[in-house]
Amino acid sequence: MSLRKRVIACLDVTDGRVVKGTRFVDLTDAGDAVELAARYAAGGADEIVILDVGASRDRRPALLDLISRAAAVLDVPLAVGGGVRSVDDAVAILDAGSDKVSVNSGALWDPSLVDRLANRFGSQSVVISIDAARRVGGDGWTVRGVSGTRETDRDPVAWAMEATDRGAGEVLLTSIDRDGTRAGYDVLLTRAVSDAVSVPVVASGGAGDVEDIVAVLTDGGASASLLASMLHLGQVSIQELKVALSDRGVSVRPVPSPVSPKEVAAWLG
Repeated sequence: MSLRKRVIACLDVTDGRVVKGTRFVDLTDAGDAVELAARYAAGGADEIVILDVGASRDRRPALLDLISRAAAVLDVPLAVGGGVRSVDDAVAILDAGSDKVSVNSGALWDPSLVDRLANRFGSQSVVISIDAARRVGGDGWTVRGVSGTRETDRDPVAWAMEATDRGAGEVLLTSIDRDGTRAGYDVLLTRAVSDAVSVPVVASGGAGDVEDIVAVLTDGGASASLLASMLHLGQVSIQELKVALSDRGVSVRPVPSPVSPKEVAAWLG
């Protein structure tokens, strides 16, 4: 029996607010992070991911107060990334209530950080986040760091293999080219990484409709689809999405009973 596919809600956060943009730029406000996290979890998200998109750029830790407030209202796993450059940074995030820590730029500049995190917390708590873009001319992809602003000479497939060999238990793979475009995931990129590693791959960047999500979970080999703009814009609810995925033969976790906005507000206190 194949494992059920996950639907994950992503909150890109800056200055404590959720933002959305296109290809990592032109960011606009999308709402309160804790309120949205609670709403998406109540609506059926299998996991919440919070990415502090300014932490690496500003060379500061992730927003720990926000993490602790979000963790307090969630009954689904929480993964947090942003500004993780040391084991101490990860300790602070996990102590604040996160279940997983996602590392991106810090591991690019110091790959041994993945080893240290996995040895300290276990692979199940360590996510390697990879932001990739098509090379000029379209010949393969390259990894970028610092919220997509810094080029590297790394290939995402090779980097995913190295990071998981070092102990990362999951890959969060984002197509910069597709981010926020709602033009569909980069299925070829996702399949290339999924085929190369033995850990779950979470596909991110480009979801525009149900068929895009079906494609990346089947043809792309992803274990989970990460959603942001589709949810923030109210294009579809997670409940509706799970029903549609199930109707198309994609095995997902059960759809919860509907939760009213008043109930969510009550949980938030």
